[in-house]
Amino acid sequence: MENKGQVSAEYLLTVVVILIILASVSIPLVGKSVNDTMDISKSADVDNAVNSIANAVNLVYANGPGAKRTISVYMPITQTLTVNGGNLQMNVPLNTPLNGESSKNITANINYNVTINNPTFSKGWHTVTVTWPTTGDHSPITISH
Repeated sequence: MENKGQVSAEYLLTVVVILIILASVSIPLVGKSVNDTMDISKSADVDNAVNSIANAVNLVYANGPGAKRTISVYMPITQTLTVNGGNLQMNVPLNTPLNGESSKNITANINYNVTINNPTFSKGWHTVTVTWPTTGDHSPITISH
């Protein structure tokens, strides 16, 4: 009877050691996966916001001077929207470097010259207004929030 108790205790000890080894390997992997998932989610939200603003700019441009479009966008982080040539851009910092890069640059193509009033977006929902004033064909489209 004593031998069966000893075998059971050794079996339980072996199972506990295996579980400890599995936990020590899997917990760091889960943590890295969570950080990667948060980076992807943050990048996707910023991409959606930048593309929505760019689509509004292109729609206002298609409608001509005097056109106005109001949209709601969600920004997962506080960041600055910039214009570079024919693109709207926002740089997203990453928690875990991807291919050696610590940030991802999100861009969207626009068809016309724009100016941005208050280019810094804080974290949260924003109502963005895209307006092309009627002052002339060559006046820039204005993005404000």
